[in-house]
Amino acid sequence: MFTHLHTHTEFSLLDGACRIEQLVSRAKSLGMQSLAITDHGNMYGAVDFYKACKKEGIKPIIGCEVYVAPRMRFDKDKVLDKEYNHLVLLCKNEKGYKNLIKMVSKSYTEGFYFKPRIDHDLLEKYSDGLVCLSACLAGEIPQALLQKDYDKAKRVALWYDELFGRGNYYLELQNHGINEQAIVNEGLKRLSRETGIPLVATNDVHYIEKQDAKIQQVLICIATNKTIGDDTGLEFHADEFYLKSEQQMREIFADTPDAIDNTQIIADMCNFDFEFGHTKLPYYETPNNMDHFEYFKMLCMNGMKKRYGENPPQKYYDRLEYELETVEKMGYTDYYLIVADFVSFAKSRKIPVGPGRGSGAGSIAAYCMVITDLDPMKYNLLFERFLNPERVSMPDFDIDFCYVRRGEVIDYVTNKYGADHVAQIVTFGTLATKAAIRDVGRAMGMPYAAVDAVAKLVPNDFHITIDEAVKKSKELSSLMQENEQISELIKTAKKVEGMPRNTSTHAAGVVITHDPVSSYVPLATNDGVPVTQYIMTSLEELGLLKMDFLGLRTLTVINDAGKAAGIDINEIPIDDKKVYSLFARGQTEGVFQFESSGMKRMLMNLKPTRLEDLIAATSLYRPGPANQIDTFVENSHNPQKVRYITDKLKPILENTYGCMVYQEQVMQIFRELAGYSYGRADIVRRAMSKKKIDVMEKERTAFVSGCEKNGISSSVANTIFDQMSEFAKYAFNKSHAACYALVAYRTAYLKCYYPAEFMAALMTSVLDQSNKIARYTAECKRLGIRLASANINTSMQGFTPNGRVINYGLLGIKNVGREFVDDIVKERENGDFKDLPDFCLRMQDRHFNRRAVESLIKCGAMDCFELNRRQMLQALPSIATNIENYRQSTRYGQVGFFELGGNDSPLEFDVPNVDEFPKAELLKMEKEMTGLYLSGHPMDKYSDLCEKLGFANIGELLESANDDMSIYKDKTFVRTCGIVTRVILKQTRSGASMAFVTVEDLYGSIEVIVFAKALEKYAQFLYDGSIITIAGNLSLEEEKDAKILAYSIDSAPTQADFESGKYKNKPIQNSKQAENHKRKKVALYLRFKNENDENIALAKRVTDIFDGNIPLYFYYTDDKRYALQPRECFVEVNNTEIKELKRILGDENVVFVH
Repeated sequence: MFTHLHTHTEFSLLDGACRIEQLVSRAKSLGMQSLAITDHGNMYGAVDFYKACKKEGIKPIIGCEVYVAPRMRFDKDKVLDKEYNHLVLLCKNEKGYKNLIKMVSKSYTEGFYFKPRIDHDLLEKYSDGLVCLSACLAGEIPQALLQKDYDKAKRVALWYDELFGRGNYYLELQNHGINEQAIVNEGLKRLSRETGIPLVATNDVHYIEKQDAKIQQVLICIATNKTIGDDTGLEFHADEFYLKSEQQMREIFADTPDAIDNTQIIADMCNFDFEFGHTKLPYYETPNNMDHFEYFKMLCMNGMKKRYGENPPQKYYDRLEYELETVEKMGYTDYYLIVADFVSFAKSRKIPVGPGRGSGAGSIAAYCMVITDLDPMKYNLLFERFLNPERVSMPDFDIDFCYVRRGEVIDYVTNKYGADHVAQIVTFGTLATKAAIRDVGRAMGMPYAAVDAVAKLVPNDFHITIDEAVKKSKELSSLMQENEQISELIKTAKKVEGMPRNTSTHAAGVVITHDPVSSYVPLATNDGVPVTQYIMTSLEELGLLKMDFLGLRTLTVINDAGKAAGIDINEIPIDDKKVYSLFARGQTEGVFQFESSGMKRMLMNLKPTRLEDLIAATSLYRPGPANQIDTFVENSHNPQKVRYITDKLKPILENTYGCMVYQEQVMQIFRELAGYSYGRADIVRRAMSKKKIDVMEKERTAFVSGCEKNGISSSVANTIFDQMSEFAKYAFNKSHAACYALVAYRTAYLKCYYPAEFMAALMTSVLDQSNKIARYTAECKRLGIRLASANINTSMQGFTPNGRVINYGLLGIKNVGREFVDDIVKERENGDFKDLPDFCLRMQDRHFNRRAVESLIKCGAMDCFELNRRQMLQALPSIATNIENYRQSTRYGQVGFFELGGNDSPLEFDVPNVDEFPKAELLKMEKEMTGLYLSGHPMDKYSDLCEKLGFANIGELLESANDDMSIYKDKTFVRTCGIVTRVILKQTRSGASMAFVTVEDLYGSIEVIVFAKALEKYAQFLYDGSIITIAGNLSLEEEKDAKILAYSIDSAPTQADFESGKYKNKPIQNSKQAENHKRKKVALYLRFKNENDENIALAKRVTDIFDGNIPLYFYYTDDKRYALQPRECFVEVNNTEIKELKRILGDENVVFVH
């Protein structure tokens, strides 16, 4: 038998095109009984590979192709250490695995220099339990042979052979038809003859099939930012690096059959298995070494009385006893104790902690231990969704902390359990659907605009794949049929879609272990921070404790606002009608989870009156279940319309007006209608959510049978099962929704009763996000709260409430650093600053600099002094000079304090006799220093008119980029109005000019792209401070801000425009209108008989004249097909053009949709 021992998977990160499952499946089809994984420098894919092999009945061999430093791993000289060699290491047993992960970990934490590197020192310490192969052409021995240094090659080979022991070190033969390999192979054979070191044959697999060589090339081009055909320095110069059959390998190495046979000898030696399902919790020390479960039980019973009083209902005790029994039986006692400990630490340090997150909020034990703060009994939350005897994976407590102080909790855990026992967790950036298309297009050398147009044809559905996109988008499938290059692009993108492209650190995940983390899993580093090489789910399967320490900005906002208002947010009533009225009016700007325009519309329709309504709203407002929103709202107002297919559903769905909303409801249906245990019900729910068809069909039979025993007909049971199967893909966790609804309610309560304190805390939390600040500033105006300039005597780092006024935060002022702000606040303890000289004198020995003081003056922070801004700016140089002279002279004791002047002030200066700057100039300075117009916005007087005209506000356009349910989609026609704050001109390849214009209204700023033809026509409107009206198409791309592609620009709107009906576009107000708006894409449509219609050339003569941004479609009546013309054929539509086209084609064959 032959075994592939040198194999690279997709986890070689853009240097391996083998998807693990497909790789293993191919190996099985070739009759192989074992297979190795040896990714470059890492073990990211080891667990997934192991499971895939076991599933297919193939023996997995865990290994790594490590990088070896030329000297010590600590040496990092840019000349001497820039090169490195390869070496293949394979695990024989658990000892070998532990040694390998130790070396791989140290290659990152100690040896990283261009690549993660080990050295001979590490090999000497950790060689036990490993088989070593000399590797490819980049190995130490092949390199020595290529340099014609046979003696060195022999010396190194003997060193490795002695180190690993005879039979554990092999000279690796490879033959891909590369000239250098022929030279190396002859040298390796000679070495084997002279030293007795055995040979082994490998194929350095990087892709599965021979035709996949191009995919490998594309991945390398993506990694190196090159295009196919460029010299990347990583070319393979052959297409033979694929998973070959045993017969092919024997033919290639016919002269060395032992090298093939030795692969099986090595495979037989390698017998390492991962241990899954055995929990390895860190040790928790109880007081006086008390029994852990008894201590856990004591804490819960004490907490029960604190939460529910001296005589809680018996069913509460019964529920707690059941949970205690389940936790003990499943071995998670210490898990609860560990979580309760660090939550208790956070609360003892006044670090804000969320009321709960995820399914853990369904545990009454967690509620009694004060891990969570939402009563699971009151809201009918299920413990079994969190933990049940049939659950195979570990439960998961996710905890939200104040985002500013989250690090303190992680530090506490690190100090308690040891730095080497705590690590953060890796996560992977993948080639997602649209990103894959764009990256592959770039690698193929296609124009960006063409590739972008194709990517935008992929529907914005949740986790949509390329296959699904082609089926769903007729435009995309038609384009593939019409254009060979586009077809090639999509097919290639499909091959790389979903592959990992880079690593990053999980935003919240932390693993805590009993022994050092590197004794369980390999470590890598991201930005110098150690992270596990296995992802979160793999760590859980290996039984390690994974925790999510999440930083939630809203908790900081609630805490800061609560302090400013002088209230304890945990003591507020949860049934305040005034608060629910705020939700019902849709006045939820700044309210957690409820501030998008779509959510506001839903709330105004729903008119919630209780927390249950908010829980449902936050669960429904997502792309999947959104079609239930109308039914839910209708039923909530008309309970008599609710219909149940069987009365047995009523107790389960009554709270949600007959609609399935939560995962827990699916579990309850299985239990109450078909007699399932909650544990089994949860397993089926998971299978449904992951579309595991085989499991679902098997369970359908069991469900129907169980329902029939309960008096429910098979037809009804099948209908319910179908509804659950469809719904489970999008079902939401009620425990999580309930906790977040409570957080939302708290923010709404603060906004309702303490609006200035809340808005100040909210804006402080987004001080670095100018568009958010703009939106919240507009909301302050609506609330009757005035946003004022910073005040040098009252402002703090962030925004400061003062009655119905909020002062701008000092930290948000340009050129004013945190240290200087801290100095100002501290000095104010000695009294307010009286005037500018007083301020300068008192701050001189601190982090004082003239530029910062100028910024404070310009933004209005010193308007509390008697002088105007122009006077202070002109006086500042002489004041600063006098102070510096005074400081220098007093340093050497040359002059007394009062010798500088004879008046009350220690410093005299001539007050410039100048008037204040004009209002426009003051606003301009405020904008420059703070990013905001603080004394008044130039758009204030246009706000009401723009709303009447139905113009889009820029805040909603920006929001649409991250809200799949926004009425504004990519390519939607929009009209908006704003002030020009920036204009950048650029030249196109053809030499024409185009403009990138930043436009701002009260709610944010957006980039408007003005192409050459439009710029030529509308250039007179584009200058700083100009108020303009823009019409164009919205452009939305992943991970980018929204933009507008302008095709017409006009001056500011007037009341006369409104009265004359100049702008006839009405605001899109409901989902039905939004759908119509979505269907009618702005475009010019021309109808022809077929592709050979002689009128096409005549029409093109016209459209070519009017170059613009509006898509042009040709419709062919013979095959009823729309064909989108290339981007360079897009047009600017006007009456002259339409008239001429209608003359050529006829009125009925020219349609402009706008």
